[in-house]
Amino acid sequence: MYRALVTKDSHYEGIFVVGVKTTGIFCRPTCSARKPKRQNVEFFKNVEEALKNGYRACKVCRPTKAFGETPDWLVPLLKQVEIQPEKKWKDAELGNMGFNPSRVRRYFKKHHGITFQAYLRMNRINQAFLKIKEGESVTSAAFSNGYDSLSGFSETYKNMTGFSPGTKGDLITVNRIPTPLGPVMVGVTNDGLCLLEFTDRKMLETQIATLKKRLNAEMVTGKHPMIEKVEQQLKEYFEGSRKEFDLPLVVPGSDFQLKAWKALIEIPYGVTRSYKQQSNVVGNIKAVRAVARANGENRISIIIPCHRIIGSDGSAVGYGGGVHRKQWLLKHEFENQ
Repeated sequence: MYRALVTKDSHYEGIFVVGVKTTGIFCRPTCSARKPKRQNVEFFKNVEEALKNGYRACKVCRPTKAFGETPDWLVPLLKQVEIQPEKKWKDAELGNMGFNPSRVRRYFKKHHGITFQAYLRMNRINQAFLKIKEGESVTSAAFSNGYDSLSGFSETYKNMTGFSPGTKGDLITVNRIPTPLGPVMVGVTNDGLCLLEFTDRKMLETQIATLKKRLNAEMVTGKHPMIEKVEQQLKEYFEGSRKEFDLPLVVPGSDFQLKAWKALIEIPYGVTRSYKQQSNVVGNIKAVRAVARANGENRISIIIPCHRIIGSDGSAVGYGGGVHRKQWLLKHEFENQ
């Protein structure tokens, strides 16, 4: 844990907080403040434990907030964007509202991989796409979302999505949701949830490429009613009040993969199975490796609970989001049964 603190390893977000004896404050693993010596720290499993031991929250890393949560200074701007999704926000306007354009740009580059202006463009495209899908004309959708010309809208739309407006190609709306174990990337279509992965998962890029190919879709960052549902149900799960999810899932895959993922969903909350037991449920006791591979190709973590599959010796092995997260999820479910 001390090594994770020194290297600011985001994999350990939600696993522990650290109390600094010399200052009386506690921090999250990724705090950017100067690192204390090993003899001057003690580790706690959560915020409550640190508070009970007399520590106060660090003002730099704000450990009482979910990792990846939108910072307070940015919330008013995002609310304005939500109210006026068609507006093209210029740097001068941001400055007049009290926002530093460079700071806004850095935040979006760091946390979303795109600039604020690119985020706005994607959001406008996404809004237009939804309206077209609902039957609104391309012309109406373009002008109602801030575009001055139909040709400009069509060119931007095709450059960003790979499709011409009105064609059969689909869009996956993506965004980021903070959780106690670190931020997750969520992707939805109008039919349901198709992606839910921790943002630092090593295979995430491969998963995204496979998903886009199978759905004949492109991704845009934006808001969607389904994302709000996913966020709410995840919040309830992490609070311990939700044992089952009620969300439509979009899971393109082979017949074997679909069978394996269905078997995962049927594992009750707080219950575990070995890979061998799961193979038997799928219908082929010898297909242990194939089941393990199908679990690894699952693109919807937690809700399709591959974390409930363990080794024959009871060990937590083989989890794309990290074994430490698997251990946390299993412990969380066991304590909240």
